[in-house]
Amino acid sequence: QVQLAESGGGLVQAGGSLRLSCEASGSIYRIISMGWYRQAPGEQRKLVATVTSGGGIDYSDSVKGRFTISRDNTKNTAYLQMNTLKPEDTAVYYCNVASYSDWRNWGNYWGQGTQVTVSS
Repeated sequence: QVQLAESGGGLVQAGGSLRLSCEASGSIYRIISMGWYRQAPGEQRKLVATVTSGGGIDYSDSVKGRFTISRDNTKNTAYLQMNTLKPEDTAVYYCNVASYSDWRNWGNYWGQGTQVTVSS
C-alpha cells in the first residue's frame, strides 16, 4: 500500500498564492506519475495537473499559466504552486499517485484531500 500525506491548503484572498505538497510513502518500487485533482461542491473531480516520472507535465486549461507542478523524486513528493488564485479555484484538492509496488504490479492511490478556499 501507498500512503499520501497532503499539506498546504487553506484560505486565501483572490490574487493570492498557496503551495500544496504531497509526499508518498509505503510500498513504492517506482512512481509512474503524481498529480493533483480537485472537486468543487456539486461537481465531479477534475484534473488540475500531473507530472510523470519522465518529466511530462499536463495542466487543465483553467490553471495554465497560474499553477506550476513540480516533483522531487528523491523525496517522492509533488508540489503544486498556485498563483493568482481565483474564487473558482475553491475546491478540495486531492493528490493522486500511480506507482509500481514491484516489477509488474501497480496501483492508483488518492490522498484524503485538502481544502482550498479563495475569497473574493
